[in-house]
Amino acid sequence: MEIKKDKKKILIIGAKGMLGQELVRVFKKDKSYEVFSWDREDIDITIGKETTSKIISLDPEIIINATGYNAVDRCEEDKKEFVMAKKLNGKAPGNLAKIAKKIGATFVNYSSDYVFDGNPEIPEPEGCTHSCDSCSLHDDFKPQIGFDEEAETHPISNYGKSKELGEKEVEKHGENYYIIRPSKIFGAPAKSAEAKRSFFDVMLEAGNKNKEVKVVDEETSCFTYAPDLAKKTKEIIEAKKPFGIYHVVNGDPCTWYEGVLELYKQAKIRTKVVPVDGAQFPRPAQRPYFSVLLNTKLNPLRSYKDALKEYLKSLKSK
Repeated sequence: MEIKKDKKKILIIGAKGMLGQELVRVFKKDKSYEVFSWDREDIDITIGKETTSKIISLDPEIIINATGYNAVDRCEEDKKEFVMAKKLNGKAPGNLAKIAKKIGATFVNYSSDYVFDGNPEIPEPEGCTHSCDSCSLHDDFKPQIGFDEEAETHPISNYGKSKELGEKEVEKHGENYYIIRPSKIFGAPAKSAEAKRSFFDVMLEAGNKNKEVKVVDEETSCFTYAPDLAKKTKEIIEAKKPFGIYHVVNGDPCTWYEGVLELYKQAKIRTKVVPVDGAQFPRPAQRPYFSVLLNTKLNPLRSYKDALKEYLKSLKSK
């Protein structure tokens, strides 16, 4: 006689966002989970008491927070917006971590590569004494340049500071938690009306409307495909990885310009792409010039180029 196992109760907050909707899809496919998908109309995580009572009443085994304030420039130039960013990206995740600890749940929160300043330490080969006259250690040495999970955070924008605050609050108040840092998330447009469009969606529209587009050839980092991020989140939880910080990004770091070249190549868009420096598009918030996230704890994700191919194929099928 087959014994039926109780389903694991999982709460996904921000369920109508670009990542949230993929998390809901991934976990609902697995019949061992009972998925509760909440969005803005269901809960305001900036209201502490209300959030606490509602989640404790549900009593989930896993809580995933896929919400977030991401108006990078708006919170740089408007003090009220920065206050909201700190509430949504900072204090609220800390409270969710506290609730999770209280009910013995696993908690997942997402951060950003913007917690870094863009100046990673350059690794040296073992034995290097910085006396290069007769040294051959560098001849075949190819260092991995970027920020690993233990790298010291040093945000250079208000948005980055709000994300760093969230990490610190989760670490302070949480117990069984995962802090996952993605970068440049793209995927199917969010169901939520308030959500931003992904960079690739914006550039597809620009390429179809214009004969020429100018794109910043700076800010080297990694793209992250939302479905891949959702699957990897599930994998981390189910593998019972040690609690802490994880970097989840697709392979092949690039600049915005290089990303558009690949996009137009795959989409067969003939629009001319002109590389420009960041000064061509002045923005209130400073961005890290280099923010490649190094994954030292997990099996790597596929290249963003392969993920982009899958995404473009999905658009054609709609």
